[in-house]
Amino acid sequence: MVRDALHIVLVDDDEDDRDFFREAIEEIDMDTTLSMFVNGQEFLDHITIPNQKLPQIVFLDLNMPIKNGLECLKEIKENNLLEKLSVAIYSTSSSEEDIERTFVLGANVYINKPNSFKKLKKAVEEVLKVNWQYHTSNLNKENFLLRV
Repeated sequence: MVRDALHIVLVDDDEDDRDFFREAIEEIDMDTTLSMFVNGQEFLDHITIPNQKLPQIVFLDLNMPIKNGLECLKEIKENNLLEKLSVAIYSTSSSEEDIERTFVLGANVYINKPNSFKKLKKAVEEVLKVNWQYHTSNLNKENFLLRV
């Protein structure tokens, strides 16, 4: 049985962070496709096109212009067609308030942007290997923040 590639989306306004992330994905031994968007509005405009194939997981930065990650996450979870999307918050913020707000809004995991390529690759690989279809049923605050 041939499995489709894991469709991943990164929403991040920082070009260097997008390049870093893409390089990490390319080094992980998994069949993936990566789509990237520079803000939450651009992503939502794309993902709400009729018959658009949904990604398996969205990595969402919090601090972006036009529509930030919190606003985007809220819209995702309020949309009947998108609410089941698995969302990994991917941010430089380590604020307890941001972590709490994204947990309450329904994100699946929170990742502080690692300061090295090796740690980034490890964090992304850990997230991609989770079967989110089953994992979301036992979400709790203790396993929400991913530490690498």
